[in-house]
Amino acid sequence: GNMFQRPGYDWKRLPVPVIAAIHGHCYGGGLQIALGADIRIAAPDTQMSVMEIKWGLIPDMSGTQTLRDLVRIDVAKELTFTGRIVEAEEAAQLGLVTRVAEDPKAAAMELAQTIASKSPDAIRAGKRLFNAVWHGSDVDGLALEAELQQTLIGSANQMEAVMANMQKRAPKFRDPE
Repeated sequence: GNMFQRPGYDWKRLPVPVIAAIHGHCYGGGLQIALGADIRIAAPDTQMSVMEIKWGLIPDMSGTQTLRDLVRIDVAKELTFTGRIVEAEEAAQLGLVTRVAEDPKAAAMELAQTIASKSPDAIRAGKRLFNAVWHGSDVDGLALEAELQQTLIGSANQMEAVMANMQKRAPKFRDPE
C-alpha cells in the first residue's frame, strides 16, 4: 500500500484496541481513518460521507477495505458512488459506527478503562483472532482460536482472572509485553 493507506489500516495491526470518538463532520479521509478503529463512538451531531466522489475520486486511504469489514457491499457502493451524507443514527444502523453517545469522548474513555481492566493477553489474542478470521475460512479460524486459547490457559493473567473472580476482587493483571 501507499503512505496514505496506512493511518486507518495500521490501527488494525496494533495489538491493542483502538477506540475513535467522533463528532461533527467526518468526511473523506477523516472517515477512512475513523473506520480503521476497532470501535467507533459518534456524537448525535456526527455526519459521515465517502466524499471522494465529489472530487471525481474513490476512497484511497484504506476505505474500501474498512468499509468491506463494516457494511454490506451494496451500502459501501451506494455511499461511495453518491457521497451521500449519513447522520449518526443511520451510521450506527449501517455499521459505520458502533454506537451513538451524547459525549463520545467520555464514552470512549469509559470503554477504554473497562477494556484496560481485562487481561491484556486475552485482549490482544481476541483482537488478533477477530482480525485474522472475520473474513477467513472456518477451518483457519477454528485453528487460530485453539492456538490462541492454548497460550492463555494457565497463563499468569488467566490464573489472576480466575482467582480475582473467586475472591470477588478486582484483578491485578501484568502486561507481559
